[in-house]
Amino acid sequence: MSVPAPPSPGDLRSLLPAGVILSLWGASWLAVAWLPITPALAVIAVLVRTFLCTGLFITAHDAMHGTLAPGRPRLNDGIGGVCTVLFAGFSFTALRTAHHAHHATPAQQGDPDWHDGEHPSYFRWLVAFGARYVRWWQVVGIAVLHNVLVRIVGLPEPNMWMFVWLPPILAALQLFTFGTFLPHRLPRHGHTSSHATTSLDLPVWMSFLTCYHFGYHLTHHAVPWVPWWRLPHARRQRLGRVHTHGSHAR
Repeated sequence: MSVPAPPSPGDLRSLLPAGVILSLWGASWLAVAWLPITPALAVIAVLVRTFLCTGLFITAHDAMHGTLAPGRPRLNDGIGGVCTVLFAGFSFTALRTAHHAHHATPAQQGDPDWHDGEHPSYFRWLVAFGARYVRWWQVVGIAVLHNVLVRIVGLPEPNMWMFVWLPPILAALQLFTFGTFLPHRLPRHGHTSSHATTSLDLPVWMSFLTCYHFGYHLTHHAVPWVPWWRLPHARRQRLGRVHTHGSHAR
């Protein structure tokens, strides 16, 4: 089994997809917040905005592992912080601490992403997951921002609810479903990996659409220094499906 090497300091290739996601998120925010949206376009707008919100979090997730801008911690953490704030007013530092705790003790006591230890069903796990991460001051901050944008700036309130606040909620469900619940739920015969996770067996295009390849979760836990856009290659490499000098790399 071949293990992908960590990115070298100064490897800034991850800034390109990060820039694309941030730019599209910003442009789409302005479009849906100001412009009238027909019913025919509403569903498309929500789906696109949800996908871009998920991309914000995945970009921040790479920053938590230092792979967004290796060797440049201020740039790396700065972009990560912008992404978590734009996503839903989260603290990048707090999320990074919790995420590293998740990697240290996956699917067991001490893992902030795990269920309460007794109720592994989807909805009970989701409630426990949300209660650990959402803070009252985030809700208050979002409420204040909403009223400022609607009452003072004059943005249409239906647009705000539908296209600004609904997508991050749906993105959070997407991230939980494909990045936590499905990979970390206990298999019938128990986990066979020390990482207590599995990878979803999805084709690359579906893996991208569902959660930016975060469903290849065992690969992520095994090589957390690999950015999201290289996870399919890293997975093939670990499974011995990458040809190197005419033979399979294992």
